Amino acid sequence: MENLKPDFTVIADFYTCHYEELVAFVSSRILNNEEAEDIVQNVFMRLLNTDKMITVVTLPNLVYTIARNMIYDYWRHRKSVDEYEHYIACRMLQERNNYMSVYSINDIAEVLERGIARLADKQQVIYRMSIYGGLKISEISDTLDINYKSAENRLGLARKEIRRYMARMLA
Repeated sequence: MENLKPDFTVIADFYTCHYEELVAFVSSRILNNEEAEDIVQNVFMRLLNTDKMITVVTLPNLVYTIARNMIYDYWRHRKSVDEYEHYIACRMLQERNNYMSVYSINDIAEVLERGIARLADKQQVIYRMSIYGGLKISEISDTLDINYKSAENRLGLARKEIRRYMARMLA
């Protein structure tokens, strides 16, 4: 029964003799010496935690197999990280482009004023009261002494016309 437990002296001896060789093997495949040392440490930690029988004959193949699998895991992880970083970078670029405009605020205000000037007189008054005055439709209808539905309809038509005009002028 005692033969089924791993012999830690075999693992320790292999570690002291072949550590640099294994680090060179791993670092040649991942091109990062610090990460290679971490992977090699994890290889031997995995060996020390195993409950399988390890012999001098099977140990070298087992070490390189575990190292190769950890290198694959490393590259899979790097691929996921790279894809996520690319996704985040693209999102940030899109958000920055959404907020950055080739038009200044003054240019947009000027286009908006030209658009409002194109509206009918009653629509202009209602639209200005809504946009610049911040009034609700009920307040506009009370102030102008007109029907609520009439004010709502005129404001809706004015908004639609301004949206169309702004899209055309700023495209």
